[in-house]
Amino acid sequence: MIIRWHGHACFEVRNKIVLVFDPHDGKSIGIKPPSVKADLVLVSHDHFDHNAVRAVKGLTTKVISTVGKHRFDDIEIEGILTYHDEDMGRRRGKNTVFKVKMEGITLCHLGDLGHMLNDEQTATLGRPDIMFIPVGGTFTIDASTAWELIKKVKPRVAIPMHYRVGGLSLSIAPLTPFLEFVGEKNTVHVGNEVEFTKEDLPTETEVWVFSL
Repeated sequence: MIIRWHGHACFEVRNKIVLVFDPHDGKSIGIKPPSVKADLVLVSHDHFDHNAVRAVKGLTTKVISTVGKHRFDDIEIEGILTYHDEDMGRRRGKNTVFKVKMEGITLCHLGDLGHMLNDEQTATLGRPDIMFIPVGGTFTIDASTAWELIKKVKPRVAIPMHYRVGGLSLSIAPLTPFLEFVGEKNTVHVGNEVEFTKEDLPTETEVWVFSL
């Protein structure tokens, strides 16, 4: 399996098919647009920096943006209802967390999660192999809450996203405050993309930091 970061909350996952989470169009947020065509696109919520499906869509692309159980080819997908804020969505609306099982690997993309997950939600997630988690605050959980959630869920790999990078026009925090919680021992810098198998994944949680 290969994972590539296209900035913000947009990740490309490649094996037999190409899956893209939360595409942006680049220009609307001040960074380079994704350069990929996807077989399957998962959209956590209908905000401009997460729903630019046209930027990655091909002629036969399937788009999923709803809660509940779905299937694409041999991929199992579950959309879990969460919120974009700590007020049950009254300020910023709903957010769909996606749990995806492919090639024996479970991935979880938290979208623009704005609150700590409750016990029922974390039980639904189980222990994902890979968890994409926002850390930049303002519109999502911040560095401290993200780290508490990682300790609660215990993914094998946590991948921070939705933080300030060069050129980004959104007022969110950079990655540094989050990495201060993580510590150097648990941080692995993987570049723009990483290829791995299930057997390559650590038994204790590591944080994989991608670059553009």
